[in-house]
Amino acid sequence: MKKILAGAVFGLLMASSAYAGNIGVSMANSDTFLTILRKGIEKSAADAKQPVQIEIADDDVQKQLSQIQNFIASKVDAIIVNAVDTTATAPMTKLANDAGIPIVYVNRMPADVDKLGSKGAFVASDEVQSGTLQTKEVCRILGGKGDVLVMVGDLANQAAVQRTKDIHDVLATPDCKGIKILDEQTAVWDPVKAQDLMTNWIAAGHKPAAVIANNDNMAIGAINAMKSAGWNMKDVVVAGIDATQEALAYMKAGDLDVTVFQDAFGQGSGAVAAAVKLAKGEKVDAKVWIPFQLVTPANMDKFTAKN
Repeated sequence: MKKILAGAVFGLLMASSAYAGNIGVSMANSDTFLTILRKGIEKSAADAKQPVQIEIADDDVQKQLSQIQNFIASKVDAIIVNAVDTTATAPMTKLANDAGIPIVYVNRMPADVDKLGSKGAFVASDEVQSGTLQTKEVCRILGGKGDVLVMVGDLANQAAVQRTKDIHDVLATPDCKGIKILDEQTAVWDPVKAQDLMTNWIAAGHKPAAVIANNDNMAIGAINAMKSAGWNMKDVVVAGIDATQEALAYMKAGDLDVTVFQDAFGQGSGAVAAAVKLAKGEKVDAKVWIPFQLVTPANMDKFTAKN
């Protein structure tokens, strides 16, 4: 395993820029975070004069599988995949391996991550850090006690599973064991679904000290619901993950208290760098980690130009 920063990824890509084959890219969807990740792929590829063909799977596993098959049929030199369903990646890996084409998964950890072989890699941020940084900060703000509501992402996504586990692990520690989870439900990463969920929780009489969401989109949905209900956002702590520009605007307004910077652009750059090296027959670490960073109102200014 190896931990590298975005700058190091850029240097790695430049060192490999002599490669000029074709890379096929399949993205799960075009949400805010993944759009930034895609821009990282596009910018890094353009800087290295590296051709890429990007397809969007629209959250359809079969569509993504077809995209992989089409990439192989068109004889691309490497494939980058942002998985729709992290439990459904084994057939994609097998197709690429059988064709002798390197495959790099980005951002969402495939279930077969330890079986990718010498021509496979995974580039992302370590999700054990994300929910841990987030929940420790919520615990600190609450003084280790209070009631919280938890919004979970797509249950078919490893990041949602791990981030939620992180929350439970932190709340089980001595410093945070006074915090109780009132309810925990999925809003599938979506701000509209999150707003509906929060509205239902409010109608059910829940009055949390904090709302912990697996991503910023859901945190924003929760905030919108609470503000629509007339709640004073100074009375509830809200935490997300990703540090998107929209989330930072909510933080600047005093509505969002905690987020965690996930370097989407750096992950995209790292995926291209790994794909290029593998296509050239060079070795790449099986897992390449781009570090998470805690973002609060105290340090948010340094992140406003990122993501």
